[in-house]
Amino acid sequence: MDVKPAFTARPVEIRCYNGLAIEPWLGHLAALRIAVFRDWPYLYDGDEEYEAEYLKTYLRSPRSVAVLAFDGDMVVGASTGLPLADESDEFTEPFTHTSIPITDVFYCGESVLLPAYRGKGIGHRFFDEREAHARSYGDYGWTAFCAVDREPSHPRRPAFHRGNEAFWNKRGYRPRPELRARLPWREIGQDGETDHTLTFWLRPLERTR
Repeated sequence: MDVKPAFTARPVEIRCYNGLAIEPWLGHLAALRIAVFRDWPYLYDGDEEYEAEYLKTYLRSPRSVAVLAFDGDMVVGASTGLPLADESDEFTEPFTHTSIPITDVFYCGESVLLPAYRGKGIGHRFFDEREAHARSYGDYGWTAFCAVDREPSHPRRPAFHRGNEAFWNKRGYRPRPELRARLPWREIGQDGETDHTLTFWLRPLERTR
């Protein structure tokens, strides 16, 4: 799937898809993940076969959501979410040692956006749509996502990198250091996979019933 940055004056359109309706867009999601996650802090050397299998998780979850950003016919950004209970063991296991039931958490997966479209409020729309989707069910007390942990002195950290922590805090999310997941992936320039630690960020979600 071709993913090329484009500069345009056209407004970006946001569309949401749920469950099996996400299937036609899996290739676009995979291509965006591979393209965007090559950069810091993930440095992900993408694998199309892994992406195809991983993204099927969203098809198996009736309450999943994919929020896609379109510039014309081109998908330039995407974010996903699903009940934490429908995620893999790597994401659910940290909650087995807390008082928060996994059935009480809606998990926000990736937010990936091509560089040319950043700084235009699309990131906020991604969170707005996923939180509204979770809220519509009325039975989730939290929304959550994971962020990869990197040392400030990491040799591959860009000199003028600014993290997203201020943005996440403004959205009402707070880091929970006691909740960490471990995921293996191959970084660019490496021969094999290495384990990475990710910290959960949580936000209380207002119940509607």
